[in-house]
Amino acid sequence: MAYMSQEGYDKMIAELQRLESIERPKASAAIAEARDKGDLSENSEYDAAKEAQAHLEDKINKMKLAIAEAKIVDTSRLSTECVQILSKVEMTNMANKAKMTYTIVSENEANLREGKISIKTPIAQGLLNKKVGDEVEITIPRGTIKLRIDKITIE
Repeated sequence: MAYMSQEGYDKMIAELQRLESIERPKASAAIAEARDKGDLSENSEYDAAKEAQAHLEDKINKMKLAIAEAKIVDTSRLSTECVQILSKVEMTNMANKAKMTYTIVSENEANLREGKISIKTPIAQGLLNKKVGDEVEITIPRGTIKLRIDKITIE
């Protein structure tokens, strides 16, 4: 089961619909076009189109499973007392005083460009259940970082 926001859930539904209604027919058309080119035993275009279709179907099946297992979190019931899923956390790196802001989301919603990190990342795991003012040391691939939690909000 994956906890996620309503926004993340809606995006997944839209992407699934796009894959099924646009990408699936494109993949079928590519296979048909390659098949029309003759001998299938030496037709690399046909093999590539079949492989692309298999990848697409795998992606669709994984999305359907993620949607089926999704549990939408009611953000109105969340607290800003401590860090949890869907918390937006403003923090300071104690080594260089750099300010960072991340929202902790499900794996399916993670998008670093949008400042959304997966709950499964070392940083998110280190922040969970901590409060404003807490200083935490988190082991990341490049070593250890020390962060101070400055603010917790829910969007």
